[in-house]
Amino acid sequence: MKKDQMPNGRRAVLRLAAALGATATVGYLAADRLTAPEPPTGAAPAPAPQGAPGAGPAAGPQAAQAARLRPSSYRLQPMTAYAPPAFRRAVPPVRQRPFLSMSGVGRSMVLSFDDGPDPRYTPGILETLRRYECRAMFFVCGEMAVENPDLLREMAADGHVVGNHSWSHPLIPKLRPSRIRDELGSTSEVVERTLGAAPLWYRAPYGAWNRHSFEIGAELGMEPLAWTVDTLDWKEPGTGTIVRRVLDGAAPGAVVLSHDAGGDRSQSVAALRRYLPELLDAGYHITVPRR
Repeated sequence: MKKDQMPNGRRAVLRLAAALGATATVGYLAADRLTAPEPPTGAAPAPAPQGAPGAGPAAGPQAAQAARLRPSSYRLQPMTAYAPPAFRRAVPPVRQRPFLSMSGVGRSMVLSFDDGPDPRYTPGILETLRRYECRAMFFVCGEMAVENPDLLREMAADGHVVGNHSWSHPLIPKLRPSRIRDELGSTSEVVERTLGAAPLWYRAPYGAWNRHSFEIGAELGMEPLAWTVDTLDWKEPGTGTIVRRVLDGAAPGAVVLSHDAGGDRSQSVAALRRYLPELLDAGYHITVPRR
């Protein structure tokens, strides 16, 4: 046997020792990536450093096993620490009075309908608006909206703006703030549940606003809108009278108030069929406000 050759038995022992050492090293590194090494069996646990977070009484075997399975917190930091904040719709300022008209829109007007939706009259109004490819605003009452969700969806599908007109059409200044919040908040919830988005505009019943309604409306993300032209169609003055009031009040930026519920609104439906084409022939653009 040559001097540089090693006996087979000694060579086998060294190979086995090297393999065992490598296995132990890999196992230690793998355990170190998940959690701190555990003390030997029967040994007292090492005390936590002074002021270290999570220092406390020694955990049992189940807690130690859970710790081995829990990834290090630093792995999650890049995913959470730099994530963009959740999107929130900007809350409008608290107004002291409602908007009465649109400004800077040329020969444009807004048609608005309150108190619905009512399956007896709202479909006729939607059909006329669809025929002339015009969009309008519908300020709905929650108690009507919850009973007619399909009409809400039809309004939204045609591009109309669905606004909040309270739940039961009360006189707002006579209510406590908590009741005002219920009236407006419940209606917004119905609209959002049905259409996937809460209303951005609201109108006080009877046009009766107060400070609390402006504050609560703003908290709910809504702007207050009143009107420029009141057709007084709720008094059922006759179709011709409603038509004349709209045409006489027509002006750039005007907001027209009519109703599609709350009584017999057949005159309102018939009047729209007459004055809408006349407004268009006069060069007016029927539109809705943007937000």
